[in-house]
Amino acid sequence: MIDFGFSNAPEGFRSGFVSFVGRPNTGKSTLTNALVGEKIAIMADQPETTRHPIRGVINRDDAQVVVVDTPGIHRPRTLLGERLNDVVKDTFADVDVIGFTVPADEKIGPGDRYILDEIRTTKPNTPIVGIVTKLDKTGKDTVGERLLELHDLLGPDSEVVPVSATEQVQLDTLLDVLVAQLPEGPRFYPEDHTTDEDLETRIAELIREEALRGLRDELPHSVAVQVDEMIQEDRRLKIYAVLYLERPGQKRIIEGPDGRRLSGIVHRARKQIIDLAGQNVYLDVRVKVLKNWQQDPKALGRLGF
Repeated sequence: MIDFGFSNAPEGFRSGFVSFVGRPNTGKSTLTNALVGEKIAIMADQPETTRHPIRGVINRDDAQVVVVDTPGIHRPRTLLGERLNDVVKDTFADVDVIGFTVPADEKIGPGDRYILDEIRTTKPNTPIVGIVTKLDKTGKDTVGERLLELHDLLGPDSEVVPVSATEQVQLDTLLDVLVAQLPEGPRFYPEDHTTDEDLETRIAELIREEALRGLRDELPHSVAVQVDEMIQEDRRLKIYAVLYLERPGQKRIIEGPDGRRLSGIVHRARKQIIDLAGQNVYLDVRVKVLKNWQQDPKALGRLGF
């Protein structure tokens, strides 16, 4: 919950919410983490990795920017996909600025135009800043083509900024452009705040991130993780989680021969969770099949969608 009591801001201070919106796998989560300076959103090679809005707080002397990383908008194939699209539309309905992301190494296409139409229908008066991501993935000529394409798509008065989150290129420039579009206002969060994600959600996401590593085809979309219980002992946090899949064959893939793949998932996730929690962690992950959960309203509700 946002605390609106942090009004100790100088005259001319700007604050507000910026939503990164774009197709799946356009670098929104990587950009969010780079701007915040801390890993708050998981990253994977597969599209549709992000499944709920993630808020990160950027504090400057002259501004507080709350960036909202959202699931990528796409033409849904499942009930889950429909609900994720609805979440994105609800999210950018309440923001002050929209960062429209396209990757430098992919031509602008119908999917980008579809998303822009949705934004302009829902938020016709909200400023849109064009962001060309993944500069490190291609050459200067291709980047130049993408900048021109995006400028033509957004219109002659639009601002377009090329960035590389992984190489930390142009992030300050992007932040300056976003801050200039925000209204004057107070801080929404304390100055030491970086996210409003609760610990349980962040832990579940870290487990899911490690489970996605190396997966291909449809299986990544079938992975969901829920933390059942967390118990604080004197010197150790005990975490019991369930990794849900849709079919028995997927369970065999996730577990791997003699359970070795699952052991690797738990080992890697535990290391990240120790860093996050700042203490020793015992992690227990069980794998269960929840048949066709992406299409089942009750199952989606149970998993928080």
